[in-house]
Amino acid sequence: MSLKNIIWNGLLVAAFCLAIFLLYRIFQQYSLEQIVKSVGSIPLSNFCMALLFAAASYLCLSCFDLLAIRSLGKSLPYRKIALASFISLSLGHNIGFAGLSSGAFRYRYYSRWGLTTEDVAKIILFCGVTVGLGLITLGSLALIVNPEDAARLLRLDAVSARLFGAMALIAPVTYAGLASFIRGKLRLWRWSFQLPRFSIALAQIGIGTINFMFVSACLHQMLSAFGDVAFFRSVTAYVLANSAILATHVPGGLGVLEATVSYAVPQEASIGALIAFRCTYFFIPLALGTTLLLITEVVFRRGSRRAGQQADEGAEAQSV
Repeated sequence: MSLKNIIWNGLLVAAFCLAIFLLYRIFQQYSLEQIVKSVGSIPLSNFCMALLFAAASYLCLSCFDLLAIRSLGKSLPYRKIALASFISLSLGHNIGFAGLSSGAFRYRYYSRWGLTTEDVAKIILFCGVTVGLGLITLGSLALIVNPEDAARLLRLDAVSARLFGAMALIAPVTYAGLASFIRGKLRLWRWSFQLPRFSIALAQIGIGTINFMFVSACLHQMLSAFGDVAFFRSVTAYVLANSAILATHVPGGLGVLEATVSYAVPQEASIGALIAFRCTYFFIPLALGTTLLLITEVVFRRGSRRAGQQADEGAEAQSV
């Protein structure tokens, strides 16, 4: 086993250990009866709205791939892009190291539809940048609109939190500005980047931000079942939680999400709200994505077998 594989396996084991520890810390204070009662107390209307917001988020995520493919000058039917995106991300969100895991699934689909390894790598990078732009933009807006909660969590005063939010907005503005003025590759030290067109850069920022607003709205539906929590307070909680998930790479954010949200909104973040949110945004898409993966693998195998049979028949006809 190479040193690289040892390092990756070690990080994965450490991430699992961290997840188990955090989940133990969260669940040890509840009995099974309390957990079932807490989940059951969430109104059906909140569950339905949360599912709607989760679906809207995955729709936005498919637009990440659509924009990436358009920026490459390629063309694929949207139904194929949506299928590859949903399967890749519904599984990648739960496996951990989402960029690598979802990238492997993306390659499996896009390579079958004519895209090269380099194309898929550029799509993964493009989507990663879009995630970062969306998270930074929404986090900045949360700091500006709701500085009190962020200040309490980050141990800052409200004025400093709002100033920090305004400064963070420089990142997406700079990205859009560079996309507007630089037509060739942007070179930074040894790396070079091909910036998208200005219109695509703006779409990245907009769709990336809207995606995280939908996820925050999904979380808000669950939290609001246990208290009167402002929407931007849910946004602050989710932005902090997602930042922690990206930093730790814990599979599915297990434990990290729950611990961060519980810290951000301790009164409303009941165990029922946290479990319901995880089921809505992670587990239900995982079940759907796994089912679609199995179905598409069967379809692809049958198609490959049929194409092989046709090629054999054609070869036999030519020999005759």
